[in-house]
Amino acid sequence: MYLYLKALHIIFVVTWFAGLFYMPRLFIYATEAGDRPEPERSILRKQFSVMMKRLWFGITWPSAILTLILGPVVMVQEGWDKLLFNQAGRWLLIKLGFVVLLYLYHFSLHRILNEELRGQYRYSSQKLRIWNEVATLFLIGIVMLAVVKQSISLLWGLVGLVLLMILLMSAIKLYKRIRNRE
Repeated sequence: MYLYLKALHIIFVVTWFAGLFYMPRLFIYATEAGDRPEPERSILRKQFSVMMKRLWFGITWPSAILTLILGPVVMVQEGWDKLLFNQAGRWLLIKLGFVVLLYLYHFSLHRILNEELRGQYRYSSQKLRIWNEVATLFLIGIVMLAVVKQSISLLWGLVGLVLLMILLMSAIKLYKRIRNRE
């Protein structure tokens, strides 16, 4: 039974992340639709609103809830909850810290969704592109901790995440330059 629960947990993590990755892209498209003339702007924003609602409430939220339910079940089934506050479980405690931050990120996307559905586009597409990459950092951090566990060095793990963040921000700036040339 444990392996089925673990498999379901992983499946819902994947579908949750799919929503977390695609949702900001839809925010970007809806924001950039504001640069289009009417009636194109209204048509695009209406379509993006439909897509955002379906993705968020049909896939992303249910996956986040099922991930939250299955995660602790898998943790208890494997006995990891007994390791949580000792040296061997430090990786799990750090991973759970990342998971809490990931849920805060999820709620921030929910807030942006509500604003955009009300027609408030407060963020530029550039800021949304940067915010889109936050999920990538969480994914890498959480997966590395789950797979490598206590073998990972906290210092080198943080250095790796910072270097990845610098690489992602550089790629976003490069993309902006290329796009501005066109």
